Amino acid sequence: MRAPDLILHNGSITTLDPSLPQVSAVAITDGRITAAGGEELLASAGRDTVRIDLKGRRAIPGLNDSHIHVIRGGLNFTMELRWDGVPSLALALEMLREQARRTPPPQWVRVIGGWTEFQFVERRMPTLDEINRVSPDTPVFVLHLYDRALVNGAGLRALGYTKDTPDPPGGEIQRDRAGNPTGLLIAKPNALILYASLAKGPKLGFDDQVTSTRHFMRELNRLGITSCIDAGGGFQNYPDDYRVIEHLAERDELTLRIAYNLFTQRPKEEYDDFARWITMTGPGKGSDVYKMNGAGEMLVFSAADFEDFLEPRPDLMPAMEEELKKVVALLVEHRWPFRLHATYDESISRFLAVFEAVDREIPFRGLRWFFDHAETISNRNLERVRRLGGGIAIQDRMAFQGEYFVARYGAEAAKRTPPIARMLAMGIPVGAGTDATRVSSYNPWLSLYWLVSGKTVGGLPLYDDANRLDRTAALRLYTEGSSWFSGDNGSKGALIAGRHADLAVLSADYFAVPEARIKDIESVLTIMGGKIVHASDEFAPLAPPLPPVSPDWSPVASYGGYHGNAAVSTGLRREPCVCHSHSPAWSGPDPRFWGIGCDCFAF
Repeated sequence: MRAPDLILHNGSITTLDPSLPQVSAVAITDGRITAAGGEELLASAGRDTVRIDLKGRRAIPGLNDSHIHVIRGGLNFTMELRWDGVPSLALALEMLREQARRTPPPQWVRVIGGWTEFQFVERRMPTLDEINRVSPDTPVFVLHLYDRALVNGAGLRALGYTKDTPDPPGGEIQRDRAGNPTGLLIAKPNALILYASLAKGPKLGFDDQVTSTRHFMRELNRLGITSCIDAGGGFQNYPDDYRVIEHLAERDELTLRIAYNLFTQRPKEEYDDFARWITMTGPGKGSDVYKMNGAGEMLVFSAADFEDFLEPRPDLMPAMEEELKKVVALLVEHRWPFRLHATYDESISRFLAVFEAVDREIPFRGLRWFFDHAETISNRNLERVRRLGGGIAIQDRMAFQGEYFVARYGAEAAKRTPPIARMLAMGIPVGAGTDATRVSSYNPWLSLYWLVSGKTVGGLPLYDDANRLDRTAALRLYTEGSSWFSGDNGSKGALIAGRHADLAVLSADYFAVPEARIKDIESVLTIMGGKIVHASDEFAPLAPPLPPVSPDWSPVASYGGYHGNAAVSTGLRREPCVCHSHSPAWSGPDPRFWGIGCDCFAF
């Protein structure tokens, strides 16, 4: 019998195998788990077997984000200044000032989602005056969720927006009394104004996009992610914008398993898009690392059910049913799995009526399909989803805008947004994710914190015990649960013999840390397909090489990604908290940042 390629031992390894839920060692051969058990597995080692002592650390199956925009995010990652997790608006603006100083013309400073004002100790948004003060000359575009963007004066000039620029349908260019744009772009409620404006900015060249994508994948690996489903996205055209990811796949340089959905880009021509793509590719085409997954999350623009809880619920156009039915019938006929962005129960009722009509004419017969988001779905519509064999991919968007939902609809309505526990009790497939990078953060531990605590990033309790999950159930949604949505159930998501050897060794024990500290966890050793794709701390010598960040002015070169790396260029350091009663907090030369990160501030 062949000796394993790799043995991890002396750990607390969560397998998610009900018959053997925790072991201390796993053996890996040819990229798959070959055995799980105790230290006796070391006896199977051969001369060339690599042995890694986990020194008691917790290991889990690799995390799998069922809804993320990783391909588009990768093309832009090294151009973006991330405010994800930054605990103070003062620090965020200082980062913006420094990045504006470094960014050469004609490039912009982009802060593209992943943050909420409720994470800041100041509990407020930046003002346009503040953004213009820190960057008077370099264009700045700050995107906030689906609802607005703040653009400085230089950015308005780069966009060409003047008093004569008309408001686009479903959007508003806010103006002063003289009719001049102020710099605030508002979705009312359609986010097209935000994304169309962002698309006017300069792009990276191909080589820099390749490097950017590699760094974004490594950032996700750093957080324990080994798989994801790419949900397409606005201005992400197939096949042109897939050249970079396919280049990396051909070179065996992907460090994530990616299943991608195709997202139509042309209003009123959606059917033609899908009819053309059906002749070009098909579900499952590719490999177990990179493959095509089906259609969506946009199927027709008339079904765009954008959630913007600062605005009233949108009523979908009367033409939606006819347009959606035509596309769904085409997909079902050709056995293409599909997904559909759906926020409100009122819209979901209409979508389901279309699906049921198609099913009567062209039976679904077990075809994999699912809704994304479904924050306000009713029990009646959950039953309809179950009857049609559908699933629901949930994301932590409520963790970033739960405060807005409560303000509009009330705390009682927020208790089941979405009704996760009910979905699971009904046996509906459920997978967890983030919807990063333009809405919530890509950090999966924020999502796991939300699932377990029922709280927003800002600390607002949304759910009672009936709709919160225990830690194992939440982890299962982020691993095995998500695997159903790419047709990979049974091949990944658990550390069981025969499955892909995808796992993460954690910086802290997910099952033991205080609830509030779940969101601080990251991976110190991430393995995908039996290969190490990230390593830090005591495992740092095992880290695989990564090309330098490019271009050299990139915000990632100075600040990294999620805020744990943001202290590098600000002079911040870990010291005892100035309140003298909590664990180390960020302090440094600027007293505005003292105390950030300690329990004195709930963020």
